[in-house]
Amino acid sequence: VQLQASGGGLVQPGGSLRLSCAASTNIFSINPRAWYRQAPGKQRELVASIRSGGITNYADSVKGRFTISRDNAKNTVYLQMNSLKAEDTAVYYCNAGNIWGRGTLVTVSS
Repeated sequence: VQLQASGGGLVQPGGSLRLSCAASTNIFSINPRAWYRQAPGKQRELVASIRSGGITNYADSVKGRFTISRDNAKNTVYLQMNSLKAEDTAVYYCNAGNIWGRGTLVTVSS
């Protein structure tokens, strides 16, 4: 099973991005699906997670700005990021159990 993350890029403060994480096969039974991020010089941290029943969990720093969702038919998890801040700059990784995607870079800068 492989996870392919996409959607990163350069955005101005206050802007939005949507990340996608597509699985190469049906991994509906793996819970939770999650997004992590790692900023330069910092440890990887959990950003958001979602279970198959739709229960979500967010880091305090992104609550109210980020939304995680999943499309089980497409084996894909999304992370909608709004009101982005410079401190959101990081490489974002998608995760399912012990499976990790390669990461996609998000840079928030004017």
